[in-house]
Amino acid sequence: MRILEMVVLGFGLLLLIVCSAGNGKYRKIRWAVSAAAGIASVLHLLVEGYRWQLYPAYIVTLVLIITTLFRQDGVKKTRGIIRYPLLGFAGLLLALSVFLAAAMPVFKLPKPDGEEAVGTVSYQWTDQERLESYTPEPKDVRKLMVQMWYPAKTVNGTPMTVFPEEPALFREYMNVFAESMHLPGFALDYWKYARSNSFEEAPVQAAERPYPLIIINHGMGTSRLLQTSQAEHLASHGYIVVAIDHTYSTAATAFPDGTVTNFRSETSADDFFGSAGAIGELWTQDVAFVIRQLEAMNSGQVQSPFAGYLDMNNIGTMGHSFGGATAFEAVYSIESIKAGINMDGTLFTVDNRSQINKPFMFLQSDNAVQIKEAYDKDTLPDNVREHLLKEMDIINRAVERGGFHLRIKGSAHYNFTDLQLYSPLIKYTGMTGDIEGHRGADIVNRYVLDFFNHYLKGTGGELLKGPRKDYPEVEFQQTTMNRGVF
Repeated sequence: MRILEMVVLGFGLLLLIVCSAGNGKYRKIRWAVSAAAGIASVLHLLVEGYRWQLYPAYIVTLVLIITTLFRQDGVKKTRGIIRYPLLGFAGLLLALSVFLAAAMPVFKLPKPDGEEAVGTVSYQWTDQERLESYTPEPKDVRKLMVQMWYPAKTVNGTPMTVFPEEPALFREYMNVFAESMHLPGFALDYWKYARSNSFEEAPVQAAERPYPLIIINHGMGTSRLLQTSQAEHLASHGYIVVAIDHTYSTAATAFPDGTVTNFRSETSADDFFGSAGAIGELWTQDVAFVIRQLEAMNSGQVQSPFAGYLDMNNIGTMGHSFGGATAFEAVYSIESIKAGINMDGTLFTVDNRSQINKPFMFLQSDNAVQIKEAYDKDTLPDNVREHLLKEMDIINRAVERGGFHLRIKGSAHYNFTDLQLYSPLIKYTGMTGDIEGHRGADIVNRYVLDFFNHYLKGTGGELLKGPRKDYPEVEFQQTTMNRGVF
């Protein structure tokens, strides 16, 4: 909870206690506590902003202050048969606010542990060579929003909010996320207060050599914003990170002209892998286009503060879910990418992919075990079973050629995103697993960093040597299944 929230709740409880006493000798104390509670509430609303989780506490505090003003002995004069139930109900309301505020806190993303401060900037890039396939306009070309995080000079001020501050756009995001968790739209309103560790448009930190590049791809129907803490962690350790919003495959994407695009990348139930492959090809083309834009920025052909700071010879890519599958396809098909990571993503293209000869790491949740059980019981449709067998063969070949296949015990699909940091209640939706959110984020961040340090900087690699006592949740998968690996 935020500091003034705790103060408001504390004074609410104290006010309830002194009002219940009600004797005349407590009148001055009651007035003093009422004044303090009122001042604390006003400061909280002005400085921190309201939260619906505290509505019960607001109501109790207001009623008790009014009671103090208009009844000399607080609630003491109310008949006992009514007074005690009322006091008990007020206590329950305060307890409810405490529970809601703690269970759904105004979160701040974990502070990166690298030496560098983190700056961020967003761009709209337009690919004039590709027509947009999700709009009816015949001349509409592909437009992308990308966000970059980078080592920055230390700056004063307040870091950016995680989500856009513009109210209409914020509501777009919240409605989509609330729907996915089967919640009413207002339930996530408090996310508007959440802050990152990035400073918008901070000056780039000068360095003797260019910074390696990491390209991040979000999951299907989510947003680049869910990978913010991963990007900040890498940037604090000397990487420039570029996260792509794959237009019409996000919950919402806002462009500088005020346009907000929504989700249109539906897959076919009759031909899932075929339609997924078409979307994946589009995302992979997005990655290739972003790399060309970065090359232009680095050379000075496109004006930016990153000229000369981008190491175009050391590019990695990573992603979650469908974005992880895109990372694999990009590593396979784009020559300039040296290494990649797939975080819990089923591959959309498996034919002729087992010959990948670049370093690649597969991070998987406990869901992989459930898939294996279904495979072993022969309960999968034939086309899914065949696709899975080919995918396992790809993973096996990648491991044989120096790659890695790790399972994080206690994790579920969204433990590879920042969603696990938003509330401890999210695990009850099944989106995240039993592993504590900050612990899950720390494990992912450390193994991702160690992998890219090893293959893009020539350092690190200690975590990749095998199981460790300090990370017992991480299992190195070795068991084969018909040429596959689980």
